[in-house]
Amino acid sequence: MAEFDPERFEDKYANYFTELQRAYKSAFETMNDRYDSELIHAIDQRILAESEPFYEGDGEFRIELPDDPTDRLSGVVVADDEKVETILDRYVEEIEAEIRSVFGLDGE
Repeated sequence: MAEFDPERFEDKYANYFTELQRAYKSAFETMNDRYDSELIHAIDQRILAESEPFYEGDGEFRIELPDDPTDRLSGVVVADDEKVETILDRYVEEIEAEIRSVFGLDGE
């Protein structure tokens, strides 16, 4: 587990790339085990690949998604927007939890 420094997180890709990669991968594996793998793969590749994590303070993180995330799946998977949004919200929660866990902030 990497020691977390909020100031170093501002340059997260230089300082914490490996930890973030591990958190995203772990979240992907969890989601892929629980939900339709085709939809999870599409969300991962077309939406979350362009997402960005931010530290909000008090051990909390926020994942910023690209604009119009559900539109990015049009024609790729057969799922209505409501289902995509529900699963995407759950996926984002999982990523945030995994990031907290990687940095040992899940117990605060």
